[in-house]
Amino acid sequence: MPDFVRRIPDGDNRERLVCPDCGHVAYENPKVIVGAVVADAGRVLLCRRAIEPRRGFWTLPAGFMELGETLEEGAMREAAEEAQVAIVPDGILGVYSISRIGQVQVIFRAGIAEPADPAAPRFAPGPESLEVALFAWEDIPWDLLAFPSVHWSLKAWRATRGAPLGAPIGNPADDPRGIGRSKPPAP
Repeated sequence: MPDFVRRIPDGDNRERLVCPDCGHVAYENPKVIVGAVVADAGRVLLCRRAIEPRRGFWTLPAGFMELGETLEEGAMREAAEEAQVAIVPDGILGVYSISRIGQVQVIFRAGIAEPADPAAPRFAPGPESLEVALFAWEDIPWDLLAFPSVHWSLKAWRATRGAPLGAPIGNPADDPRGIGRSKPPAP
């Protein structure tokens, strides 16, 4: 198999990866991330990451969408994988563009589904989480959140709590392209 080369294909205006033998273009497109702000009795569910990037920091249950699933199915699968929890999404809370790493993040607002067995734990850490916990707004570990979009999503959840969802919230005005990075925690 030949090595792909970077060039502008005929009829295009951007440099792409192109097969020099047959002209096939290997498009590099953003990845879709799906997740949810999961609320229960006014508290939000956060997962402390067991994997890089940002191992040990808190995040929403979220991750890469898989082929063959809907946005909702992806968000539900990620919650089950990372927090061992069944969720009920009630709509899209936010859509964020993270251009510096080629991601589009679709974050739902969701609640915890009624368990089939009321005696069973409602959530627990999955293989990608060190721990999972519910946080009241004033107890959220803001300095230990993994990514800017986690901050944005939590603030969007707070702004829409108990209200019908309208159009999804997008990037904040001070970071419209999602190029800001998370800062290390204060010492």
